[in-house]
Amino acid sequence: MTMEMKDSGSVVLTAYHPHSPARIPGMEQSFVQDIPPSHSPTSRKSLPRCRRINRMLSNESAPPPAFSRSNSQASMDSTSMEDFWCEVESIKESSEDGSEEAMLLEFKPADEGELEAEWLQDVGLSTLISGAEEEDGQALLSTLTRTQAAAVQRRYNTYTQTLRKKNKHTVRDVRDIFGTSDSSPTFETVPVSPVPSNGIQLPGQKPVWKSVSSNSCLDCGIDKGSPSITEELSYEVSFSESITVLPKTQEWPKNQRFKKEDSALPKFIVRKSRFGLTEVGDLSPEDMKKIRYLSLIELTAFYDALGVELKRNRAERVRGRENGLFGVPLTVLLENDQKKVPGIKVPLIFQKLLLKLEETGLETEGILRVPGSASRVKNLHQELEAKFYEDTFDWDQVRNNDAAGLLKMFIRELPSPLFTVEYLPAFITLVEKISKIKLQLQALHLLIMLMPEANRDTAKAFLQFLKKVVANEGKNKMNLWNVSMIVAPNLFIYKGKRANQQEMQAAATTAHIVRLLIRYQDILWTVPSFLISQVRKMNEAAMNNSKRQLMFDKGVRKLLRRKTMERERPERPEGAVTFPPYLHSDIPEGVIRVYAPLHSKVSMAIQLNSQTKAKDILARFHCENSHGSSQNVRGQIQSLHEIGGNIGQHCLDPDAFMLDVYRANPQAEWVIKPKAS
Repeated sequence: MTMEMKDSGSVVLTAYHPHSPARIPGMEQSFVQDIPPSHSPTSRKSLPRCRRINRMLSNESAPPPAFSRSNSQASMDSTSMEDFWCEVESIKESSEDGSEEAMLLEFKPADEGELEAEWLQDVGLSTLISGAEEEDGQALLSTLTRTQAAAVQRRYNTYTQTLRKKNKHTVRDVRDIFGTSDSSPTFETVPVSPVPSNGIQLPGQKPVWKSVSSNSCLDCGIDKGSPSITEELSYEVSFSESITVLPKTQEWPKNQRFKKEDSALPKFIVRKSRFGLTEVGDLSPEDMKKIRYLSLIELTAFYDALGVELKRNRAERVRGRENGLFGVPLTVLLENDQKKVPGIKVPLIFQKLLLKLEETGLETEGILRVPGSASRVKNLHQELEAKFYEDTFDWDQVRNNDAAGLLKMFIRELPSPLFTVEYLPAFITLVEKISKIKLQLQALHLLIMLMPEANRDTAKAFLQFLKKVVANEGKNKMNLWNVSMIVAPNLFIYKGKRANQQEMQAAATTAHIVRLLIRYQDILWTVPSFLISQVRKMNEAAMNNSKRQLMFDKGVRKLLRRKTMERERPERPEGAVTFPPYLHSDIPEGVIRVYAPLHSKVSMAIQLNSQTKAKDILARFHCENSHGSSQNVRGQIQSLHEIGGNIGQHCLDPDAFMLDVYRANPQAEWVIKPKAS
């Protein structure tokens, strides 16, 4: 039986009531009823509306519902889901009273081959479609791993086969691109030893980790004293290359439950390699664009290796408001805000709402869960639109629960979801189709890497706030699962034509995703080192291509030919590329010159050894300039940056071993300056 509850606000709530509990091979699902069955009209009216919805979904005349989930998703009792349904009802009511503007996302059906063409464009390989010989595409292809190249080849094969069926223009043969003798090569599984408990096996020898102290790792997980096992994550080998044995469905443990307790989540640590760790904001925008290309290729290869389809939505771009606060695209909002505060990465209104809640609301019992007054929130919404940029809005009048309501409203009213329309199905799939949390985390990590910059920075600020809410559980009574239940509908239920039915089925799935985002956010916003290595190779390939292009430039060849005929010594052609001075530097091997333009001593030659770290160089400059630098400079947090060579700009981890970084990029310049906020 199917039950639908529709409203004028375009959100459709759909629930399924099967005649018998769903039973999936290798797993049993159980739901615990939270309210004793009762059919009297009096008892129904005495219940809050959200509890009545939860009751309809959990008992009445039908057996307990089983949401459509795969083997990897565990069961959830209806009591633990009540916060989710109450939040859905709150969202529905806010749409009914007109406090939120209805904005539909239009979905276009994909023609055959269009998805592959869009994928190739999104990974920076539009040259394969156009047939042009562009350097960026060639450089990207030259850096791909075996599994990544196979993923590209599959999509390109499908695209070219579709074009041939449609009798369109001639396309390049895949063998011309990948240099293979067969357009559809197969990759055999590498023989491995017995698979460890995490379901993956690294090919060949495991990476050798340098000895590190206890504070030289990124630690994400549960509190001390928990019985959970600590697992180590490696960023040295691509995730897709690490999967050599697919986890089989029938081997997954029976009676597996999707436990809501925080202790059910494993504890992960990421050991720092000799290069240290790199956060998203540590790389230049140009290099982060390449990280996005590589992340989508790697995510596709990762899903392919697991035998999971990477699903994407094709949504028409919805044009939001050009000004104001709510319902404005993040990029437009940031453009407007950057005119007032240059360099800002998170919208001012969003920052202010978070600040208000952090200052006064973290200890409020039921914060985020207990709704504010709908009429007050509506009035505050209108007042903010009119007064925020004039700095005349009185924040002292805003109650904490109303501020939380405004925060969630801001997220819901974004024209495009915070985690992007295109990849919302991929977020759902990573839990529904992937069993191991470690593999889920790796997929989630890549999804975060390919998010647009504005979305990623805003999501990071939001998750940092949610982490603070959970940290105050003792006073606000909001644990990790409670917060995840409340936040999930605001992030993953969006207004579209064909999305709500699937979303409502995946209630527990979306809550689990939010839980992973909050718990492991420090890991998720760290750029995997194997992607940085690929960016370095990509930049090197692009530089080599540029040099070769310069050698064969038509004007240069003509000049050289004339000079040769005249038997004159060739001179340097006017306008030729002049390489940076560090390429011609006579600094000895193992010695770097560090620049600190904001200090009194602006330059210093540093002899590197195997133990020299970035923080040692910073300490030396601080000591040398402790009296000469201005008070303003001494108060700033300075970082050592690697600039040029095979990287755009890279803010180095204080624990990075400089000799290793220098050898990876000997043509770089080294500059001490404040880290970008």
